[in-house]
Amino acid sequence: MRMSLFNVPDLQSRLSRNQRLLGIDPGSRIIGIALSDVLLGIASPYGSIRRGKLRVNAEEIAAIARKEEAGGMIIGLPLSMDGSFGPAAQAARDWAIALSDATGLPAALWDERETSSRVHQLLISSADLGRKRRAAVVDKMAAAVMLQSALDALPPISHAASDRTPPP
Repeated sequence: MRMSLFNVPDLQSRLSRNQRLLGIDPGSRIIGIALSDVLLGIASPYGSIRRGKLRVNAEEIAAIARKEEAGGMIIGLPLSMDGSFGPAAQAARDWAIALSDATGLPAALWDERETSSRVHQLLISSADLGRKRRAAVVDKMAAAVMLQSALDALPPISHAASDRTPPP
């Protein structure tokens, strides 16, 4: 199914009532996954999967989306530190389009600069976690930080607006 990328408010408008968003942090070895609540106000770490062939990753992500009733994805975009769109961002954009097409889920890109390093610093400074345990949680927490940033940019959903229905 051919999908395309949307901006975050347009992605929000495509969701049906009580659908959630997945946050996807595509690392080179691990894909971190986060999940929003149904009001699109709070992001929580969900899990991580080993990055491999797109088809396999798409099937895993689509299965999570079905299980958790997610209707779209916010995918991390690794902009350069100066905010420019470099080779890593282009590769991530291409991967996001392919993932959206393979899963049939609409997607939006969101700046993920420094999310992993912020999570590492937080875990080192405030959580008594060893290196191995930090490595196990950093990807899903980075996905949650990125997703929360995107959710914070959305207008709040009123109860009337929570009767969202996707466009035809």
